[in-house]
Amino acid sequence: MRLDRFLCETTDLTRSLAKKAMHRGEVSVDGEVITNPATQVDERHVVTWHGEPLALVGLRYVMLNKPAGVECSARRGLYPLVRELIDLPHPERLQTVGRLDVDTTGLVLLTDDGQWSHRVTSPKRRCGKVYRVTLAEPLEGQALERAIEGFAEGLLLEGEEKPTRPAELVMRSATEAELTLHEGKYHQVKRMFAAIGNHVTALHRESIGPLALGELAEGDWRELSADEIAAF
Repeated sequence: MRLDRFLCETTDLTRSLAKKAMHRGEVSVDGEVITNPATQVDERHVVTWHGEPLALVGLRYVMLNKPAGVECSARRGLYPLVRELIDLPHPERLQTVGRLDVDTTGLVLLTDDGQWSHRVTSPKRRCGKVYRVTLAEPLEGQALERAIEGFAEGLLLEGEEKPTRPAELVMRSATEAELTLHEGKYHQVKRMFAAIGNHVTALHRESIGPLALGELAEGDWRELSADEIAAF
């Protein structure tokens, strides 16, 4: 890896600022001041800036229990971003693995491993995502039977050309449902219940594939274990 790129990967310096730092004699490799940005370095070299050793950040895999009022987008809008809750070096490099709406709570995965993210989100892998849904109106009797059947067969949502993939609906109470999806269309849970004449008042994602929130408190996060990463 070029030394200027290494500096960009391990600090907040841009490529141009990294080159200026080298020209000022601020960067050393194995104790020798280096001014050539094209100098090749790897994990065997000790690179320092202002005398402080630098180290590349490896791939990260994070689970977060997202609170309401936090966005999963890459750029800040009206609300804080999920990555701002993660206390790791260069959190700006973490991308959400699928998104939750700003008012939806629960399990969010973040990583800087694009291939792993694709494996988790690809519909072909049928990675089940379980949601706890609070409804405005009770869903009981024949209406419930029709909903279970319709969700299992797939619904054609407004603006879509293909019906939803089969989903499993289980009622915990008259107004609280557990819904398992195997895809991630835009606002899908809310649109599915709207299609059967109901309204979602609260939405919480409990699990993605084999990963569940467990005892992770709202707003807290943790890195995934090697086994959890390999599960996808």
